[in-house]
Amino acid sequence: MALVLPFTDSTFDLVLSDVRQVLDTHGVVALPTETYYGLAVRPTDTAALQHLMELKGRPADKPILVLIGSPDQLPQLVRSIPPAAALLMELFWPGPLTIVFPAAPDLPALLTAGTGTIGVRLSPLLQLQHLLQRTGPLTGTSANRSSEPSLDTAAAVQGALGAGVDLILDGGPTPGGLPSTMVDARDRPHLLRAGALPTDLIRAALARQGYELSS
Repeated sequence: MALVLPFTDSTFDLVLSDVRQVLDTHGVVALPTETYYGLAVRPTDTAALQHLMELKGRPADKPILVLIGSPDQLPQLVRSIPPAAALLMELFWPGPLTIVFPAAPDLPALLTAGTGTIGVRLSPLLQLQHLLQRTGPLTGTSANRSSEPSLDTAAAVQGALGAGVDLILDGGPTPGGLPSTMVDARDRPHLLRAGALPTDLIRAALARQGYELSS
């Protein structure tokens, strides 16, 4: 079974070394996000990404989104920041909005699924931001097997994935609800998934700057 550690302000420094050790050995960490628990590996670690895909039973043609702890981590993941993406970042990050960018050319194909794009989110969960600022960007795909429901407690992750996860950070129940809204913000902004951030807010913000959000 996976090691489960409490993830609170008082335990942050204690668990950080365990997180780094798991990541350094190509392992998988389950952690709370602003919606559900997610599965975190280093986005440049091909061996860890392969393990993650097998654990979830995830098709190889589905890209894996990445979580960052601050905007200054973005350049290592993206080839460019299109104007519409910059606008959405300014208005809605940190927040439950995954923005799709042109991917940096050296990212693993397992991460991008050969699309040439990368979905990135700056979570509003402060504890997660602080962790990512210390570890660097990590994947944020949901902590469940593909086609099964998302999970909102550490115990549920333990029960569903068991020894497939090396470490579970128990931050208590997550809010659940809708997943992050996802927008492809390259040449012509396109709604890929409706979610926790209302689409009308995004559409109105883009329209004020002359962009039309298609769906």
